[in-house]
Amino acid sequence: MNAQSQLSGSELFDVAIIGAGIVGCAVARRFALAGAKVALIEKGSDILSGASKANSAILHTGFDAPKASLELALVQAGRQEYLDIHQDMNLPLVETSALVCAWTPDEASKLEGITEQGRQNGIDRLRLLTSAEARTVEPGLAHNLVAALHVLDEHVIDPWSAPLAYVNQAIALGANVLRQCEVRAGAFDGTWLLETNRGDIRSKWVVNAAGLFGDHVDARLGFQPEFLIKPRKGQFVVLDKAASRQLKTIILPVPNEITKGVVVCPTAFGNILVGPTAEEQDDRIRATVEHDTLAALVAHGSKLVPGLAHIPVTAVYAGLRPATEKKEYRVIHRAGHNAITLGGIRSTGLSSALGLAQHALKLHGGAERGEFASSATPKVHMPNLAESRPRDWQAANHGDIVCHCEMVTRREIEATLSSPLPPGDFGGLRRRTRAGMGRCQGFYCNARLAEISKGYLATPLAVEQEGGK
Repeated sequence: MNAQSQLSGSELFDVAIIGAGIVGCAVARRFALAGAKVALIEKGSDILSGASKANSAILHTGFDAPKASLELALVQAGRQEYLDIHQDMNLPLVETSALVCAWTPDEASKLEGITEQGRQNGIDRLRLLTSAEARTVEPGLAHNLVAALHVLDEHVIDPWSAPLAYVNQAIALGANVLRQCEVRAGAFDGTWLLETNRGDIRSKWVVNAAGLFGDHVDARLGFQPEFLIKPRKGQFVVLDKAASRQLKTIILPVPNEITKGVVVCPTAFGNILVGPTAEEQDDRIRATVEHDTLAALVAHGSKLVPGLAHIPVTAVYAGLRPATEKKEYRVIHRAGHNAITLGGIRSTGLSSALGLAQHALKLHGGAERGEFASSATPKVHMPNLAESRPRDWQAANHGDIVCHCEMVTRREIEATLSSPLPPGDFGGLRRRTRAGMGRCQGFYCNARLAEISKGYLATPLAVEQEGGK
């Protein structure tokens, strides 16, 4: 069975994973690698269509995670697995390092405690720096810097190619990815019967990785939810690629109890982003951007790195994090009901996803009991979108350039449209190729993209008149 097949109604899966965000994609891969028969269920038109579509793309070390916490263990396990597999999958790793910057004496007084916590968390490559020493690492920092902590192993990755690689490997092992498929109810009588808008799905186990709707999905499965999702909006600004000459290092604030704070951060794609904010809201779907907040982010970035002051903004966006009433991950194992909930996975989800997948498989226990028959690991080689490595437009016979802002070739677009899991909507096409994500935000290339993608996307980019014209 492949990613595009329909439900038969009688097929029994070993595990059904609800939610194809970063965590769900990683869990699908891990169970498929173990030999399980996997269904990955996503109510959106494409994977990564919820909280996972907007993040800062930092591969964390866990230096500031709560000591001895599950989050710390899973961030470090996930980070290590990414380091182990990224070269084979052709996934980028931009070795930026990070500076936790103190801009006041009070903030500087906290750096030693953060350093000690990092060392207790097993992070050795930490250096306390004076303001002068920090500017030898990052010369563009403002001169009112008091001190900094240099975290050498914090890095940046491509936040969308990685989970796509995970799910592609799962598909190569026979996983079924069902998009535009919403779980409406579930009942367990030794196996699960999931009622969806596309028909019933039968599975021995269920994993709830539904992110912003994790508590709702638990309720639909018949459980009393043990947490409440309280969406936290984060707004970002993305500065033009000229900004990359001003900053090579992740600039982190001294964190507080509520949030890790606003980051000024290089991206794998050659831009600089500033964000996120941390704003509580009730709406779980819409994440609006506000002019005054975005202007404040631009001003904040320029205050910390003055060379960014006159760099134009390429894009703005906002995302929602599935925060709960508690700070920690909300992982629930209901062994008597063959169910696992992976809830409250917030800003460290990109780093911990592979670790969460390992943990979910361990909680399930089927691999240890010999329930699955694993096979050889299929090779997955992702197209590179990172500016730090050769791109397709630099290779021979790439065809014409469709998106000149991001230098996206027609060959890249056609390849993703014919891939094992082609994009289901325009957002998915953008995340897979970066077409339309540059300075003009698709103004010059959207007509070409509409022509090339005609017939592929759930919602076409172009509206045809009657008669097909």
